[in-house]
Amino acid sequence: LDGSEGKMCGNGIRCVAKFMRDHKLVDKDDFEIETLSGIIKVKLSRHYGEVNGATVDMGAARLAPEQIPVTLKADKNGRIVDRPIDIDGEEYRITCVSMGNPHCVVFTDGNVDALELEKIGPKFDFNPIFPERVNTEFIKVIDEHTLKMRVWERGSGETWACGTGACAATVAAVLNGFCPKDEEITVHLRGGDLIIRVTDDTVWMTGEAVTVFTGEIII
Repeated sequence: LDGSEGKMCGNGIRCVAKFMRDHKLVDKDDFEIETLSGIIKVKLSRHYGEVNGATVDMGAARLAPEQIPVTLKADKNGRIVDRPIDIDGEEYRITCVSMGNPHCVVFTDGNVDALELEKIGPKFDFNPIFPERVNTEFIKVIDEHTLKMRVWERGSGETWACGTGACAATVAAVLNGFCPKDEEITVHLRGGDLIIRVTDDTVWMTGEAVTVFTGEIII
């Protein structure tokens, strides 16, 4: 929203993949897309012949503080997991993950729908421990295969869906012992559901890709 460039966008990857296939810019359902965060592999899915979704190989999560980046010191495993931190006078327990862009994940026992994200989000976004700012996910664990999420994206504010955020949240849930590794986890967002699977080698993201409307823009 503020005009800054995002290095990676999980939902954008799926939409671009569908557009390229629908407009015959590629001739197969499996192909690669280059991003500022690396080359991403995409496999399209179909319903009655129409492309309606995609599974994306998002690559391995980066957990070292300098790769996120965050200025906090790593724990003995080289990570920031369930770390208590003061954010503008309130203590939160955070897990930091990079999925090609920086994420800070906060688990809550309360009602995520009741969070005043417009007030809380900027406090994380502009905190000096995040030198490149940060996307912040607030997560309610429903069960070991289901998460509910709201997200504050750096430069944009609250968004209804965030693919890299859903991946980061699931990675954090695995690291904190809430969800199992290498099993499908459903992440409920305001804009719909994503299916995430975290393995030792990568993170798989599956979601819809649907044309909403077409038109022309005259500049």
